[in-house]
Amino acid sequence: MPDSQPFRQDLVPISVDGVGLEISSVYRAGQGAPILFLHGFGSTKEDFAGLTCQPAFAGRPFVAYDAPGFGESQCADLSRLCIPILLATALRVLDHFGIKRFHLVGHSMGGLTALLLAHQHPERVISFVDIEGNIAPEDCFLSRQIVDYPADEPEVFFDAFIERTRHGSDPASALYAGSLPYKVRVEAVRGIFTSMVELSDHGDLMSKFLGLLCPRMFMYGEQNSHLSYLADIQAQGVELASISACGHFPMYSNPVEMWQRIADFHHRHPGVGVDNGNAMLLKGF
Repeated sequence: MPDSQPFRQDLVPISVDGVGLEISSVYRAGQGAPILFLHGFGSTKEDFAGLTCQPAFAGRPFVAYDAPGFGESQCADLSRLCIPILLATALRVLDHFGIKRFHLVGHSMGGLTALLLAHQHPERVISFVDIEGNIAPEDCFLSRQIVDYPADEPEVFFDAFIERTRHGSDPASALYAGSLPYKVRVEAVRGIFTSMVELSDHGDLMSKFLGLLCPRMFMYGEQNSHLSYLADIQAQGVELASISACGHFPMYSNPVEMWQRIADFHHRHPGVGVDNGNAMLLKGF
């Protein structure tokens, strides 16, 4: 009997740099090059599970998971979390599913993690869709609050962060803020935000992004069309995708257009010759 589930779930027990993790993932095996999705701060794997409702992605294999400190994933030492730990987690998840080469899609914090992954392992990345991931200091409008609004107690900072976000100008601000207490471990915030700011200010991210040889798309909400680097990265070969009627969160404000732009990009860059006989198919769909 055919499996009626649009995707399956898996709990991936791993250790990264001595920190024990249990990573909650969703995945689907299939035909074609797999897609790895990395969510942003305050979001979860479910941001991308809607792929299974998109006809343009019918039968495409994918993996999305809750980063440690978020959603249903567990972390034995939340104080250790930072972007390098998230990067190492992504590599371990890829190993778990036996994925060698893949399309990469990352949003915000996940876009930053994805950039470092693509920079360190360019031979594995077929294409990269960066959804407002950090590539310049100006991108730290959320994470830089750890510097601009310091607080000794993690709970005090996070509660104030939620309230500031709730009243933000982004069309998805209130929706996003309302879910933060349920999706984020408070103890994970400081380390992740601090490392995001450090990398954005001193990690030479723009050079890393422009130095990638794979096809690249930078996706942004039309509300953020003021980003100072857009024309420059386009002139250097990066495809731009402005998503209408939204700001930083196209998956909440305009998922239909977001998915269509990703599908069109992948259609133009399918990854011909990719070895798809990997362990994704061993999961048994």
